[in-house]
Amino acid sequence: MEQKKRLRLGIIFKFNPVWMGGIIYILNLIRTLNFLEEEEKPEIFLFYKDELKSFADRIDYPLLHLIRWPFPTVATGYIKSWITRKNVFVSDILKKYELDGIYPLHDYPVKTKSKTRLVSWYADLQHEYYPEFFSRRKRMERTARIKFILKNSDDLVVSSQSVADDFKKFFRLRDKMKVHVFHFVSVIEDIDKLDIEEIRKKYGLPEDYYMISNQFHKHKNHRVLLQSMALLKQDGKKIHMAMTGRFPDESHSSYMRELHSIIADNNLKPHISLLGVIPRNEQLLLMKHSRAVIQPSFFEGWSTVIEDAISLQVPVIASSLPVNIEQLGPDGCFFEPEDYKALAGILATFPEREPGKMLYQEYNERISSAARTFIDIFIS
Repeated sequence: MEQKKRLRLGIIFKFNPVWMGGIIYILNLIRTLNFLEEEEKPEIFLFYKDELKSFADRIDYPLLHLIRWPFPTVATGYIKSWITRKNVFVSDILKKYELDGIYPLHDYPVKTKSKTRLVSWYADLQHEYYPEFFSRRKRMERTARIKFILKNSDDLVVSSQSVADDFKKFFRLRDKMKVHVFHFVSVIEDIDKLDIEEIRKKYGLPEDYYMISNQFHKHKNHRVLLQSMALLKQDGKKIHMAMTGRFPDESHSSYMRELHSIIADNNLKPHISLLGVIPRNEQLLLMKHSRAVIQPSFFEGWSTVIEDAISLQVPVIASSLPVNIEQLGPDGCFFEPEDYKALAGILATFPEREPGKMLYQEYNERISSAARTFIDIFIS
């Protein structure tokens, strides 16, 4: 009997180093493949740019090839692609490596004839809903990139049905375009050897706390959480909130100034731990032992934080976005993103954790199912 040929996939890893959401997406994607049977596992060629080497080196996967790659800048890549009529972001990769697929293509300036399946990806269409959160130049750049993907690519992966619906709402899709919904998942590693008491002590956290792990962008909506805490405090109820995520420069961020103003005006500082960016394994351990994870965003494509909580079997209190409801289903606790009174009511009565209680699908089963969904994109 002829042995089934092992799939050979190229993974493009060239995100901005400050975009942890994109970095974690790729790391989790490859780690997810570890949950496949040995004969199902694809050979992975990870093409990374220099600034991401430290992240690439962390990936533990038996069939992984790490390849430093000199990707052009976005502007240079598009201009050269238009002049040469070939996609210079991947043309040399296609020439040098025999691959069955390449993912995720963010830049698709021209059509490319190849036996290799070139699969695009776009996280979300936030700029269509909240243009005020983006500069005019950034909105134009995002829209142009999307239009080139839709014009030149035959396969587009999105992370939720909500994002797929948004593409149909805001753009005209070619009949040949296949839109694949792939719900990425979180693989939990490197927390078993950590001691929760030591980590809580390190960050000065009490035994009972809630957790929010978002970068401090306006659409992440930390404000509603602070407003709800202020209301609870007025009613004599106090909770503790651990906040992780990258801080913008306060001198250039009116949003951070607003958050600090709410904290100061309501004397919330003793009840909030602003931890900034901490090692991911410590973040996950703190999340695992929190009373609940809070995701109050105005907009998400598919929340990494919610995926982390699901993998850790931690309750989630989330804004009632269609995508959050799609992600959590009946297992989530929801509030309207502007309704701080409703959130305060939830926090005032939220029950203590029941140790060992299964809230979501079993971890291994869920991860292996996601891995097969991803592989099916390249063999369907």
